[in-house]
Amino acid sequence: MNVIKKSFDLGDGRIVEIETGKLAKQADGSVVVKMGDTMLLATVVSTVGAKPGTDFLPLSVDYQEKYAATGRIPGGFLRREAKLSDYEVLISRLVDRALRPLFPDDYHADTQVMISLISADKNIMPDCLAGLAASAALAVSDIPFNGPISEVRVAKIDGKLVINPYLSDLERATLEFVVAGSANDIVMVEGEADEIQEEEMVEALRFAHDAIKVQCAVQLELTEATGKTVKREYNHEDHDEALKERIYAETYDRVYAIAKSGLGKDERSEGFTAIINEILDAFPEDTEDLTKALAKHYFHDVKYDAVRNLLLNEGIRLDGRTTTQIRPIWSEVGYLPAAHGSSVFTRGETQSLTSVTLGSKDDEQMIDGAFINGYNKFLLHYNFPGFSTGEVRPNRGVGRREVGHGNLAMRSLKKVLPTGADNPYTIRIVSDILESNGSSSMATVCAGTLALMDAGIKIKAPVSGIAMGLITDEKTGKYAILSDILGDEDHLGDMDFKVTGTKNGIVACQMDLKINGLSYEVLTKALLQAKDGRLHILGEMNKTISEPAADMKPHAPRIVSLTIDKEFIGAVIGPGGKIIQEMQRETGASISIEEVDGKGIVEVFADNKAAIDAAVGRIRAIAAKPEIGEVYTGKVKSIMPFGAFVEIMPGKDGLLHISEIDWKRLETMDGVLKEGDIIEVKLLDIDKQGKMKLSRKVLLPRPPKPESAPAAPQG
Repeated sequence: MNVIKKSFDLGDGRIVEIETGKLAKQADGSVVVKMGDTMLLATVVSTVGAKPGTDFLPLSVDYQEKYAATGRIPGGFLRREAKLSDYEVLISRLVDRALRPLFPDDYHADTQVMISLISADKNIMPDCLAGLAASAALAVSDIPFNGPISEVRVAKIDGKLVINPYLSDLERATLEFVVAGSANDIVMVEGEADEIQEEEMVEALRFAHDAIKVQCAVQLELTEATGKTVKREYNHEDHDEALKERIYAETYDRVYAIAKSGLGKDERSEGFTAIINEILDAFPEDTEDLTKALAKHYFHDVKYDAVRNLLLNEGIRLDGRTTTQIRPIWSEVGYLPAAHGSSVFTRGETQSLTSVTLGSKDDEQMIDGAFINGYNKFLLHYNFPGFSTGEVRPNRGVGRREVGHGNLAMRSLKKVLPTGADNPYTIRIVSDILESNGSSSMATVCAGTLALMDAGIKIKAPVSGIAMGLITDEKTGKYAILSDILGDEDHLGDMDFKVTGTKNGIVACQMDLKINGLSYEVLTKALLQAKDGRLHILGEMNKTISEPAADMKPHAPRIVSLTIDKEFIGAVIGPGGKIIQEMQRETGASISIEEVDGKGIVEVFADNKAAIDAAVGRIRAIAAKPEIGEVYTGKVKSIMPFGAFVEIMPGKDGLLHISEIDWKRLETMDGVLKEGDIIEVKLLDIDKQGKMKLSRKVLLPRPPKPESAPAAPQG
């Protein structure tokens, strides 16, 4: 074995080590990245040639956590790792989005990157090391790659920026971004924040990029040490320069005219299709398929150049808007009468129908991952059916795109939800995209805000979102920042930058950059332009609903939260759950109870007030503490020679001594009381053993003292 190791300091004494040459040597490249007890194995394999007709990079990135890494056995029937969880898919996407732009444009070989968590320190988050591991595996391979890159998590904790903070410290973070970049540029950002200002975000990105530069330099050293400085030769594209010139000559002006016409999405698409079909129909019948494929490829290049030149030279967008103009917006709440909250949000040709469902603690999502496990009470699901873009596409489950878009919206809305006792509900938001022409995830944020307010959830502030684009010309230095981008502007542009926030600041963002050399000056300008767009959208949303509804829908379930002393938790539950099950059966309410910080937290969930009142009354009766001097209506439970035991609260009996039953002296209990009698008693005392002394006679009128007999006469 020729084991090579490189390491670097995160700047605070924590060391990250990269090792190659020991594991998975038949892969084109493999490394183990280690920080503390956390270890990631990353491998990369790429086929020597490309499949005929392929004009894109077939890259797959899979991040998976092995349960053995954390000393756990997987749940479920099979007891083994299954398909990737949403959490693993999100990390896979982070790495994919960082790597993909750095492969050569003409490299089309099947390429697979696999990253496995093989050992875990429960306080060191592995996701911020996954991009480094993947890039390092490429660095020790002969696969063409314009890297290296790396990823870090930057967080502000106690007012200080930190790289790759510990999991235990992340709870105190006011901003948290995963940032990926090369030594020269940032290529990907995703994260959330507590209503921060644009300048604070740029400061965090600069701080993250400084750390990334160090990690890229170490990977270059690794490449030198392994001798992988020369990459494999390849030829994955055939070209016909004469055909390219012909396509440009015959179509550019026509494409430019359609792009400038301001037509709608469908009309514009039909116009472009008619042009390329006219070209293809003019080919001789014996024209090779390769020639037709090249014609389509060059026509795509024509559209790319024409749309970008139109923007840079004339400032005109495909739909006729200015660079800062937002598409028309209309929205509505309460559209679904049976839902607990609902909204329709439409911006241009993008539309989201969103619903809110309120549930109890029993509806919480159980997360059983290798590294992350526990419960989640806020869910947001994003659906993107084929008809939303006029396509025929079978439903085959949720794809990675849906998971990623839903996660961005979830991050945004999570920041404004009430916490603790102010929000006892499990909340599920579902966004169904009914039309799409760009920024459907941002439509989900806006629609989700409206639906939450319609449901009566007391959010801290409404949230809106906007997708920003960028068109640049490296030769001339011209650039155009676009607000509220269309789908075509996303596809043909150089940046997709989504920003969400309240009127007070940014709560989440996601950025993908497809070019080199985005300056912080341009980034800051894009953020400030996004702020103007966000505030405009918020203003339009406020015209529909500006604050949460005063009350929930009449048919929405209600939750009452009670806090009881720890000692009464068992009494509420009862032996084997007998008491709590009986209360649920007889009242129709759902009851959950757990111990938190030495107290019992009881949540009563029902869809009508009567059921809640009945259950709450019984719980309060069980958990109430008897108070000396109070009068109670009790039930005689048993008769003894010396008195009776009276139940004044569920499960709480006191002794009513024979001497405390009446003012007159009683010689026996016969015929005085019987079991089941309901009587009023007063609690006189509770001794050190908790035994209660009751009295009935003190509640009865006291008979007058007998008058003294007159003195006998003397004499």
